[in-house]
Amino acid sequence: MSDPQRTVLITGCSTGIGYTCALGLKQRGYRVIAAARTEVDLARLAALGLDVVQLDYARPDSVAACADEVLELTDGHLYGLFNNGAYGQPGAVEDLPVEVLRAQFEANFFGWHDLTRRFIPAMRAAGEGRIVQCSSVLGIVALKWRGAYNASKFALEALTDTMRLELEGSGIKVSIIEPGPIRSRFRPSAFRHLKANIDMASSVHSLYYAERVAKEDAKTYAADWGIEPPDKPAAERFRLLPNYRLGPQAVLAALIHALEHPRPRVRYPVTVASHLMGIARRLLTWRALDRLGHKVS
Repeated sequence: MSDPQRTVLITGCSTGIGYTCALGLKQRGYRVIAAARTEVDLARLAALGLDVVQLDYARPDSVAACADEVLELTDGHLYGLFNNGAYGQPGAVEDLPVEVLRAQFEANFFGWHDLTRRFIPAMRAAGEGRIVQCSSVLGIVALKWRGAYNASKFALEALTDTMRLELEGSGIKVSIIEPGPIRSRFRPSAFRHLKANIDMASSVHSLYYAERVAKEDAKTYAADWGIEPPDKPAAERFRLLPNYRLGPQAVLAALIHALEHPRPRVRYPVTVASHLMGIARRLLTWRALDRLGHKVS
């Protein structure tokens, strides 16, 4: 059981991983500060007994205000930070406008870095702290049509590894959680960004986009009307594996270990896909890894 005086800030708490982890840690005895972007989500989280702060990673003023408020709420003693809030921007690399790629990095990388470095001095002064970054299986291997998100997670992994080395001996422990497919609203959100930011009609990949959008729209229709979803795309081969897609509770279990174990792991792969891709990255040649990536993208 945790020390009830320990406070953890969790970002991206409106749904999915963040929401589940915030409630799970609160039940475990932590004081949880839940961050979200909208007033509606903040009110809903506050009604559940959580402390709340507004945070939009893409806005430096929001990051600064969030950090100041958290340090005030905790009297400068924040024990844990779980950077989780992010979104996926699909699209072929050649179709990504620079401003769209930059927006992906603002939300998924630069904002995380800005927030994290604002808490390190307080953790260093306390002689303890836990920084946990929610990466992805796409921080282990790159898959097609996900270049912006791949790049943001690969960058996050490298920066986090460097930070861990530099914080050795400070009492601050740094870990990375690498979820594979998790049941959440991440996928519908990604398709909204695809439609909003990629000129699919003018792309050489327009046929692929049309097929994917049609299938996603059909899934949404099926879910709304409570009927069987359409056939799964042939490329989704990993879905034949047991426990391919897990609930966000699987990430909560990894987060608890990262926060509480005296020697937390450097990385926590979550789901079969993450474990298999980690093994593949170590054992396969690059050409073999490319072939695998073609099959599962």
